[in-house]
Amino acid sequence: MASRSRVLRPLALLAASAFAVGAFAADLKVGVISSLSGPVSALGIPYEKGIRAAYAQMPAIAGRKVELIVLDDASDPTTAGRNARKLATEDKVDVLIGTSGVPGAMAIAAVARELNVPLISPTPVSLPGAENGWTVSVSQPFELMVAAVVEKMKAAGVKTVAFIGFSDALGDLAYDSLVKSAGEAGIKVVANERYARTDSSVAGQVLKIVAQRPDAVFAGNSGTPGALPYLALAERNYKGRIYGTHGLINADFVRVGGKSIEGLEVPSGPVLVAEQLPADNPIRKVSMDFRAAYQKANGAPPVDAFSSYTYDAYLLLANAAARAKGEPGTPAYRQSLKDAIVATRELVGTHGIYNFTPDSRYGSDKRAVVIVRMEKGQWKLVP
Repeated sequence: MASRSRVLRPLALLAASAFAVGAFAADLKVGVISSLSGPVSALGIPYEKGIRAAYAQMPAIAGRKVELIVLDDASDPTTAGRNARKLATEDKVDVLIGTSGVPGAMAIAAVARELNVPLISPTPVSLPGAENGWTVSVSQPFELMVAAVVEKMKAAGVKTVAFIGFSDALGDLAYDSLVKSAGEAGIKVVANERYARTDSSVAGQVLKIVAQRPDAVFAGNSGTPGALPYLALAERNYKGRIYGTHGLINADFVRVGGKSIEGLEVPSGPVLVAEQLPADNPIRKVSMDFRAAYQKANGAPPVDAFSSYTYDAYLLLANAAARAKGEPGTPAYRQSLKDAIVATRELVGTHGIYNFTPDSRYGSDKRAVVIVRMEKGQWKLVP
């Protein structure tokens, strides 16, 4: 499948005498892969808008002009991997950012490892051992987010929970995280139903779930296709509690879910409720700066929690590039940039405060999690 690309360069910046070409070192090339079409585009389009906002705010990093190359993977993991290979070998990018779904992100991570290109993933990536070597994620790990939801389940008196999720790597991540946290909380997982992102109905799966009479249903999915289980549960007049993942916080999911998602509780990064954070919380200021940058770049305020992940990825890149050694476009620079990314400490973003180590490629901790509830079409902070 052909990929749609876009190269963004700071033309206005080049015209400014204060930033004459001679004042810059070699260009820093950033390859971005996102799902701008296909079933994951409800996440991928916000990802692109977030990186565009960050780029517009910071078109130069560490004294170098940034060349941003954006490719569409059409929600296909094979295309995501092929795009990553093209960006690394033909465009000679110094860093990769992407993509919008877990299977695609894992495909990119495999290429990043093979070709020794640092990858900043805005999506959770589950890779064993040394396969994580060139990848970090600014998304909160599923275990952290699901554990916060399970805490709410336990507080609400939930004893049994049914799972329904995607039949792919994201569904596996969500299910494994639920089983672990629920077991520790004394909550029994009574079902494990799956469906494909492209399915148009989950009636059969939901019939099986309802027959179990669980106290709650937890869905391990994301984006617009994530609404299907809640719609089917409402059709069956299910009255138990409903929960989900942070992959559901986007406007199209809310539109499609409608009244069926009233009362839904999901985890989120603090950016979604930034204005409700204490004034002295450092995440509040960065989140409000993001909102202003997004508004300026896109002509409207953000209505999702995804665009801010790629914004954070760009902040992480800028922080690391200021410490990296060598000239962009070389293997030595890629290695130095990767080492600088992994050495990042206490970097404040919109979704949390990031700390990476060679053993932990997720930079988030509990400061990166809040719980929100859907109330009349709006996400509200749960105390």
